[in-house]
Amino acid sequence: MIATRLRQFWLLAFTMMLSFLLFFQMFERTLGKFPVRYAILLAVIAALFVALWGLLLKFQPYASQSILPCVMMLTAIGTSMIARIDAELDTDVAYRQLIWICVALVCTACLVVFMRDYRVLRRFSYVSMVIGILLLLSPMLPVIGKEIGGARIWIGFGDHTLQPGEFAKLFLAFFFAAYLFDHRDQLAVGGKKVLGIRLPRVKDLGPIIVIWVVSMGVLVIQHDLGTSLLYFAMYVSMLYVATGRKSWMAIGFVAFVVGCAVAARVFAHVGYRVTAWLHPFDTQVYNQYPGGSSQLVKGLFGIASGGIFGTGIGQGHPSITPLANSDFIYSSIGEELGLTGMMAVLVLYILIITSGFITAMKIRDGFGKLLAAGLVFTMAFQVFTVVGGITLVIPLTGLTMPYMAAGGSSLIANYLLAGLLILISNAANRPVSDTVSDTFEYEALAAIRERELKEKAAGNPGGRHAVQGATA
Repeated sequence: MIATRLRQFWLLAFTMMLSFLLFFQMFERTLGKFPVRYAILLAVIAALFVALWGLLLKFQPYASQSILPCVMMLTAIGTSMIARIDAELDTDVAYRQLIWICVALVCTACLVVFMRDYRVLRRFSYVSMVIGILLLLSPMLPVIGKEIGGARIWIGFGDHTLQPGEFAKLFLAFFFAAYLFDHRDQLAVGGKKVLGIRLPRVKDLGPIIVIWVVSMGVLVIQHDLGTSLLYFAMYVSMLYVATGRKSWMAIGFVAFVVGCAVAARVFAHVGYRVTAWLHPFDTQVYNQYPGGSSQLVKGLFGIASGGIFGTGIGQGHPSITPLANSDFIYSSIGEELGLTGMMAVLVLYILIITSGFITAMKIRDGFGKLLAAGLVFTMAFQVFTVVGGITLVIPLTGLTMPYMAAGGSSLIANYLLAGLLILISNAANRPVSDTVSDTFEYEALAAIRERELKEKAAGNPGGRHAVQGATA
């Protein structure tokens, strides 16, 4: 056990060393010195990472130790690139990003300490649904709602803005996992067979139709293509995990394609993105405003100028591309770190995603399996849409790279997502005897509570004592 802990610590220490060298080289090439205020804040962040690792050892001893170093490395690459862009634009986004990292680490540490068992989330499934919907709709409020870049997905207080949709995806994931766990048997029942695929019953299509309508509503009201696709894809993926029916994936894909086709024809901002994707180098499309392809093409030229090994940290011109520190941070990395750096970033994401899927396969609890699969698929889908949009595989969606892009809302939400995956991995890796004992105790308490509620609803005040006597 001691040898394992030492290996885990040295993995964390090695990641810290690489992160420090990355910041040191970037500051030396751009500013000629290492700013003291950055050095102090980076030291605080390093201490918080070590403290979080220590809390994981104490409260989640069987948790996966591969997620935290990958998250740290991705955060370091993204923040150093933001600071490098600040040096060209004379802005101060990176320093604020480091402060948000501190907040995210504290929130994750609180999650690790106070949420000993993730299964408690199942008790608040409908509460999570209400909170998720309220967060999703909050940007539509007349006073605090803000529209930035044509999308109304922000709430603002003075000069500070927050993207509540980033937190809404977590609460909706809790609800989806609980709902599908409770109704998985009903949804798994097949109907008629068409072309060798057994389709679901018509009466079971209600939930997926509702989620599709809600996703289209987000697109119509908030003009946010990426978020609407993310919610729908998350639900369909969890539905497949819950039922094992390929027909649900087929129905989801058809609804996805139909929704995108309708959106491209009906909504101008979606049509602009499709046109920019199909004809990015057309002069008329390039100079078109709004919705031209100039940003996309500049990002592509930035990646091309980086070649295989990049121009080097601090030696490119990533600021030429608009939103280089947020939506297009992956193209900024491609310019200065080259194709090698871009592949290294994808490998880090793949390690996190693989760890999440392994956790989903190992966990014995059905709710945990659905929740882990939904959370990790959300991250995988987000990375795919960002990288695919920047490299012309698919149209741009407006999503940002988790842990790397500038923005406090996304950073905190994705750190909490990683924290939840770590909590679930602790249950998945726990010895069988402990897992069976805890699961039996939890299910027994849940059954007692459900019986109490039924007896109370039936007007039998002695139901609780009867149940306790029976269990005794």
